[in-house]
Amino acid sequence: MKLAEALLLRADRNRTFEQLRSRIQASARYQEGEKPPENAKELVAAAAGVLDEVEDLIRKINRTNSATVMEDGRTISDALAERDVLRLRYSLLTSAAEAASGSGQRLAMARATRSELRVLTALDVKALRQQAADVARRTRELDGQVQQVNWTTDLLEG
Repeated sequence: MKLAEALLLRADRNRTFEQLRSRIQASARYQEGEKPPENAKELVAAAAGVLDEVEDLIRKINRTNSATVMEDGRTISDALAERDVLRLRYSLLTSAAEAASGSGQRLAMARATRSELRVLTALDVKALRQQAADVARRTRELDGQVQQVNWTTDLLEG
């Protein structure tokens, strides 16, 4: 099995778990004289089995990510750490640009006349947005590299 297939399977198993959890909640309590929609005990057992599968997949994925070296010499784990930080950096830059531009704050800061107070910005909005665009591009490129490796790398067993 390829690493990408294991990632897809993990996502599927996570969705299955969430569906089972929802069904458990719907079946855990019922009124006297009625039957629950499903057997909650069986659903709990099924969910536990799915979680065991998810744990096994996570272990194999993590092991593979740590052992697989990409073309640039980084492990997949290192690339994923960088991608996560790039996403956080993008979020920081875009929220800082929004705050500096006054998005969503114009009405709250309004005064009776324009001459009462001037609102100044402490940040260069254009530069922040340019940095955010650059970070977004770098994130997309890195994500493409990781996905390419995912489809060519065999999942480590054991």
